[in-house]
Amino acid sequence: MEVRQLGHSDIKVSKICLGTMTWGEQNTLSEAHAQLDMAIDYRVNFIDTAEMYPVPPMKETCHKTEEIIGHWKKLHSNRDQIILATKVVGPGFEWIRGGPRLTKVQVRQALEDSLKRLQTDYVDLYQVHWPDRHTNFFGKRGFAPPEGQEQSTPVLETLSVLADLVKEGKIREIGLSNETPWGVHEWLKHADAGVGPRPVSIQNPYSLLNRLYEVGLAEFSFRENIGLLPYSPLAFGMLTGKYDDGAKPQNARLTLFDRFTRYNNAKATQAAKAYNTLAKDHGLTPAQMALAFVTSRHFTTSTIIGATTLEQLKENLSSDEVKLSAQVLEEIELIASNNPNPAP
Repeated sequence: MEVRQLGHSDIKVSKICLGTMTWGEQNTLSEAHAQLDMAIDYRVNFIDTAEMYPVPPMKETCHKTEEIIGHWKKLHSNRDQIILATKVVGPGFEWIRGGPRLTKVQVRQALEDSLKRLQTDYVDLYQVHWPDRHTNFFGKRGFAPPEGQEQSTPVLETLSVLADLVKEGKIREIGLSNETPWGVHEWLKHADAGVGPRPVSIQNPYSLLNRLYEVGLAEFSFRENIGLLPYSPLAFGMLTGKYDDGAKPQNARLTLFDRFTRYNNAKATQAAKAYNTLAKDHGLTPAQMALAFVTSRHFTTSTIIGATTLEQLKENLSSDEVKLSAQVLEEIELIASNNPNPAP
């Protein structure tokens, strides 16, 4: 599998990254370890997790995903060959540290706790899961000013503690997630002023149903060497075809959980069906076409895939071998022009 440089760092990651957010909820420990083994067999060297996983977030399951990874023996026997990424959460979920913020004290505690669960001395990439300020992410289309006094932790404070943790050898590189163009600029401003390291990546949503990254952030990727780690490239399975025509597959995420309407609203459902039909018309599986498109973008460093079965995982990993023709790409753009970003 092709490897790509992670931003300006000396880290090289496989162009497909194994996502883990179903482990501990939809997947057991043994199922998760089987997924890890398969990914390694396909020469994937990049694993992404977070302190709050699995999803949907709940007090009863919080942190289980990191614990599952920590019990995977191959992580420890091949630690120098595996690029391990995790994240620190922003405000919300009161059961995490009594109300998480991105302060010096809390970021340090969050990392120390993650290292214990992962049973490792360091993480290769530590990401800020979402901003500690009032802004638009997780499907919010536009920015609206805060009402009343805004509660936030300055980027300056968060970056300074991350700098300390890098110096201590507990983090190799830092990354952002669910970030806006203004936020990226703020991080770069303080990094270039010498406060701490520059981010090497941005983990934001990107798929055939949500190409908003192209508008304000793709240029940052190009000019500042901050690659995208796209999450939800299959839009929670909408781009696999399994939900077409109102289908409700047993044990599928959108069947089990009703909170993810971001991806299955009427316009998104219509657009997904068009993309899925296009893939089949050209002898491709919908999932492989959707993943191949995302991975082929100039700003993508590594596409984060997830699965609940080994069969799904194998199909997703095999997208590595798919190269989309000019005709397919042209038809994708036609569908996109008729259905612009229905699942932000």
